[in-house]
Order: sequence, then structure tokens, then C-alpha cells
Amino acid sequence: MIATTNLAKEYGARTLFSEVSLQLNAGSRYGLVGANGSGKTTFLKILAGDEEASAGTFTIPKRARVGVLRQDRFLDDGAVILDLVMRGDAIVWSALEEQHRLMETAGDVDAGRLADLEDIVAAHDGYTLEARASEILEGLAIPTRFHRSPLSTLSGGFKLRVLLAQVLVGGVNVLLLDEPTNHLDILTIRWLEKFLAGYTGCALIISHDQRFLDNVTTHTLDVDYGTLTLYTGCYSKAIVEKAATRERAEVEIGRAEEEIARKRAWVEKFGAKNTKATQAQSRLKQIEKIEVAELADTSRRTPNFRVVQARPSGKEVLDISGVSKAYGEKVVLRNVSLVVRRGERVAIIGPNGLGKSTLLRIAVERLAADAGDVKWGHEASVGYFPQDHREVLAAADATPLELIEALTPSEGPTFWRGELGRVLFAGADVMKTVGLLSGGEAARLLFALIAVTKPNVLVLDEPTNHLDLESIHALVAALKSYAGTILFVSHDRWFVSELATRVVEVRPNGLEDFPGSYADYLAKLGDDHLDGDTVALRAKAQKSAAAPEGKAGAAGDSWDEQKKKRNRVTQLPKLRDKALAEIEKAESRKREIEAIYADAEFFQKASRAAIDALMAEAQALGPHIDALIKEWEALEEELAAPVRV
Repeated sequence: MIATTNLAKEYGARTLFSEVSLQLNAGSRYGLVGANGSGKTTFLKILAGDEEASAGTFTIPKRARVGVLRQDRFLDDGAVILDLVMRGDAIVWSALEEQHRLMETAGDVDAGRLADLEDIVAAHDGYTLEARASEILEGLAIPTRFHRSPLSTLSGGFKLRVLLAQVLVGGVNVLLLDEPTNHLDILTIRWLEKFLAGYTGCALIISHDQRFLDNVTTHTLDVDYGTLTLYTGCYSKAIVEKAATRERAEVEIGRAEEEIARKRAWVEKFGAKNTKATQAQSRLKQIEKIEVAELADTSRRTPNFRVVQARPSGKEVLDISGVSKAYGEKVVLRNVSLVVRRGERVAIIGPNGLGKSTLLRIAVERLAADAGDVKWGHEASVGYFPQDHREVLAAADATPLELIEALTPSEGPTFWRGELGRVLFAGADVMKTVGLLSGGEAARLLFALIAVTKPNVLVLDEPTNHLDLESIHALVAALKSYAGTILFVSHDRWFVSELATRVVEVRPNGLEDFPGSYADYLAKLGDDHLDGDTVALRAKAQKSAAAPEGKAGAAGDSWDEQKKKRNRVTQLPKLRDKALAEIEKAESRKREIEAIYADAEFFQKASRAAIDALMAEAQALGPHIDALIKEWEALEEELAAPVRV
């Protein structure tokens, strides 16, 4: 579907990627991952025709229809929402519009052209376009009552949903999606996952949402080491394979360097002796033939987030009582009450538009409630991370160094630069003006500014927005080690599952409080209603519970099939241990052969046949060990997977 040959992109002396040769196929969904600034969006823009490559070529079949979600594209505020979405199917929309014009033309109508247009519409399922567009808008949580309204009736986040709907409705063969989950809530992300799971074309998706990538993608394209590497499997599998591949390469380099060192040591020790001169020359030639690969540096950079509290707060940190808030006629919070206690990590989750961010802004006194009270507990000191960074980084012409200096005037340049260095501001970066920072840079700066104030309460509104996956993982690690209290809003289910010790779901009829982790919250519901159809899942569970032996069970398997699965689960640890033993045996034999090679007299005493046999065995061991490692990794994955019988 998409083929690239030696594709490269450079900006001056900086190379984003080079020698990219890939074959991307229909029916596969590729997660495009990498550090911020590594070239993910640039690669997508090249495929979309928005940017020229520096070298190489790519091909997409001429008849293929390509749909592109761009982060920097805007729509006409005066246009009707449903019409905007229908325009995404350009072939059908154009044919329907021409049909309409011809029918309204005074005088004779070109019957032949009308027939041609009819064929075009019918061939592309055009008469279902309006229904399909409405269905997608509903899935993206834009109700039917808004479909014939102008785009200006929607907020900025929902306008982006219309843009996404326009791309999804087009019946395209290739989907290029740049951060499609931006501004989507948990429920809508799940709908998008289901939509993409049924997509039969070729999809490339940039996202920093790990669970979304794991649920949607079949392959991973990793932008790192100055190129793009293709891995089979979702992001979680890809990072394991990437680490293993890198480790094996480092081991091979280490072994090559050790062999060179051994041979050089032998030459230095015996090379001066006349009787060893021939062997010394032989070893020097062997050294010349040993190739030591050079590993490229990674573009991944991981910040070192660290937040400590100056002193603990009182036991009751926050008491929200009877809070209500409306924007004009729209009531977003009605009589909301919530008590947060010291040490809790409270996740506020739920659909957009129900007042999650409003609740946080009222709590930190950046927005007045229409009714109710907010009381902070004894010694509570709050660090606030807003969804819109400009809310606290108002001075666009200030620099990171100036901002951190203003917060800690008693400290000095070494401290200021050290704290900024933790979040990847080094050298001249500390003198950038805030107005020129990227979203990821602004987020990292905000965390640095919060950290130096040493708060005992963190109030975080979508803290993972704009952060790459490495930064999100680093943030989770820092927040887990933080001894204070955290109240946060997030639509990133992986982030919530890693961090929350209490889940508060915002629903149209108020708050639902679930003490415990995100896993506890899902267990209490009986299923993950944010990950699927609650009614269908519950019906399936009930049917499974009622099924007698020998009938289809929860997974649709017969009793015999379930028995086989149970036996397989029982055997997995033994199979894993056997694979590990085989790996150790093969690696031990490889070391024995290397020791034989290192013996100076082996090649003098051994016969040609013995030497050839040993060399053949050594060459075969490499692929054999790789195959055993793959088998072991597959068994480990099977062991780690949830058991369903």
C-alpha cells in the first residue's frame, strides 16, 4: 500500500532520519512513535504530500484515497457541521453537489451526465454518506441536535472532533492520523479504538497514549537512531523487542571488542618472537576482518521529574461542599461535594463537558463557584498544573531561567540551571522565551516551576498532554514516589491505572466515588464500561455463568477446548524453563568454541575437517540462539497475558 525507499529528511546539518525503506500494508495499523521533535509528524507530512523528502522516494497507489488528520488545520466556523463531515468523502460530495446544480439548472438537463453522477454515487455507497457522517459524529460525542448547526456552536476541542470525523468518513484506503486522541475523553477514545479496529485500509497513527496504541496498532514504527524501525506488535511489545535488540547488539560489540583485545594482547606478547611471527601476522589480519558496529545515539531523552514536599499537610486536605457552576444556561456542576485526604492520589475521570476542569479551577480558586464552599486543610500548599499552560505561564516574553529565579530568589545560577536541566532545558534553552516553547517544553517547564515550590498538594489537569511517552513514564515514576496528595484529571487510561489510589467518575447526575485503584474501580463495576459495551459484556458474562459443561463458554470454546487451554497454562512455566535452559546450553557451547579459537595452538594441531566443522557449528549457533530467545519471549508474553478459559 505504501512503500518507501531510502527516504531521508534533513534540516540543515540536522538529520531527522535516513535510509528508511519500508513496506506498509493494507489491513495493518502502524503506531508511529518517538521523542518529541524526532520526526514523526515530518514523516507523516512527507507521505501526505505536505513536505518534500531530502532524499529517497515513496509510492502510494494512484487510485488509493488518502485521509489525513493534521494538527494545524482549521475549518470554516460558518459551515454546517454535517456538511463539513460529508465533505470528507470528496468523490461522493463532489458528485452530489454537481447533481444538485444540474437539477436546479433551468432548461434542458444533461441526462447523460446525471446518469454518470448516479453511477459514481452508487459505486461509492454515496446515498449512505449522511447516515455514516451522523453515526461518526455521534460516536465522537457530538449529538444529533448539533449536526445541522454551524461549526461556531462548538468549542475548540469539539471542532477538532469534526475534523477527525471528516477524515474518518471518507472511505479512504490510507489513514494518516496525527494525535487523533487529542481533546477526546475516555469514552470517545474507546469509540475511536473500535472504529479503527474495524478499518481495513493502511493506517499510520501518531499518539502518546500508550493504552490507545496497545489497543489499536498491529505494528510499531519507531523513530530513533536516525531512522525508522518496524516492529511487529503494539507499543508495549515493540519497546521490549527494541530493548532486547539493542542489548544483543551491545553484547555482540562487546564480544568483538574482547576478541580484538585478546588477539592484540597475544600479538604484543608473542609478536616479537621469530617463531611466532607468522601467527602474529595471522592474528593481525583476523583483527582487520572483525567488524565492530557503531551504534547510533538514541533521540530519546527522559526528564528527571522530582517533586518533594517542604512539609506534610493536615489529614483532611480539601473539602468541596455543595459546589455548583453554570456557564449561561448550561449547568456543568450541580451541588458537588468531595473530601480529599492526605496521601491520596485521586483521579477525576469522565466524559468531556461535565465540569472536570471547572472543578479543579474552582478548587484552586482560579474560578468562582456559583454556590458552595471550598476549604483547604491545615498547612496545605498547592502546586497547580492547568490544561492550558498559558494560565500560569502568562509572561510570554519571560525565559525559563527568569521564571525559576523569580520563584527561588535566594538560590543561585547553579541551582536554577540544575533544576531546569532535570527537565531537559540545557545551555541556551534556558534563555528561550516562553512564547516560543513547544507544548512539551512548556509542560516540562511547568513541572520544574512546581517542583521548586515544594508543595504538599498537586492539582493536575491533563498533565500528560504534549508529553512524549518517555516523559509520561518519567512523570508517573516521580508522582508515585511523591509523598503528598494528588488530585488529577486525565483521559490517559494507562496513566490513571498506574497512579490512582481513588477514582472519582463525573457523571451527568453527579460524582461516583470509587475508593481504590483503577483496577479496583473496574472490578467493582464488573467490567470496564469505558473499554466496551457494558450491556453486551454483562449479558455475555451471565450467559457464560449459565453455560453447562460441554457447551460454549465465555470465550465461545467447548469444554474440551477450555481443558486444552488449562493444560497449556499449566505447561507454560515448564516450557519457559526448558527454553531458558536451551539458551544457556547454546550460549555455553558458543563460549566453549570462542575459548577454543583463542587457543594459539588449535589451528596448528587441528585437522582442516575439524576446523571447518567447528566453524560451521559456530555459525549455526547464532541463529539457533536467536530462535530460542524468540521462543522464550513468546512464552513469557503468553505467561503474562490474562488467562481466559
